[in-house]
Amino acid sequence: MSRKAQIIRRHILKMVSRAGTGHIGPSLSVVDILTVLYFSKMRHKPEDPYWEDRDRFVLCKGHAAPALYAVLAEAGYFPKEELTTLRKLGSRLQGHPSLKLPGIDAPTGSLGQGLSIANGMAMAAKLNGKGYRVYALLGDGECDEGQVWEAAMTAAHYRLDNITAIVDRNSFQSDGPTEAIKSKEPLPEKWRAFGWAVMEIDGHDLLQISKALDEARSTKGRPSVIIAKTVKGKGISMLEGDNSFHSKPINDELLEIALRELSNAMPLDY
Repeated sequence: MSRKAQIIRRHILKMVSRAGTGHIGPSLSVVDILTVLYFSKMRHKPEDPYWEDRDRFVLCKGHAAPALYAVLAEAGYFPKEELTTLRKLGSRLQGHPSLKLPGIDAPTGSLGQGLSIANGMAMAAKLNGKGYRVYALLGDGECDEGQVWEAAMTAAHYRLDNITAIVDRNSFQSDGPTEAIKSKEPLPEKWRAFGWAVMEIDGHDLLQISKALDEARSTKGRPSVIIAKTVKGKGISMLEGDNSFHSKPINDELLEIALRELSNAMPLDY
């Protein structure tokens, strides 16, 4: 599965660079999380993207859409060749997720709203006696938004144990370090205070991600949140921890260097 994650990172670099616009850093930090979800844990059918009993996924940090598009293409939701159309006029692969694309369960972009959408899906499952789970991937900067905490309180109140929130804790937001913009810490204690089961993991360790998702699935009576400590730009040494690449592509020269680094680090397992 680590090889699959590296392949997805290659897609992200190439598609954003080709488009000349997009969010590389925030996309690279969530690759390992999405890889485990879509290729190990979530129930879904690429050949039947609107299968009623599928698990749902909400990319609350919609600007990381390149990562989700790359995963969906690798999973077989649409041809990989379509990745070259990122952000082009008329493309189904816009800057933020759109329902025009198979595999997208919610259109997102305005930060703070995704967890509320996920709550609605989870409540619908409960009311309709369905067994699907809902996963919501938030940015840590997104936790500035008051609606996130309203949604957190709502999920705990209704005992939505079929929802798992994952916070991409890469410690940066668009304007700079999260702790300088608006301190999030103590983040785990805040979620616990709102009634959630909390797990803290290395968001690039595939085994830790897998175990945390299993623990969340087995937790009853309350929602679960996984605070995944990640590195912005993960996988490309010149991008790691560099917030200047939050919303800009890299030039052709840097792209070749980055792709070469990924090739050299490509694991043999698959």
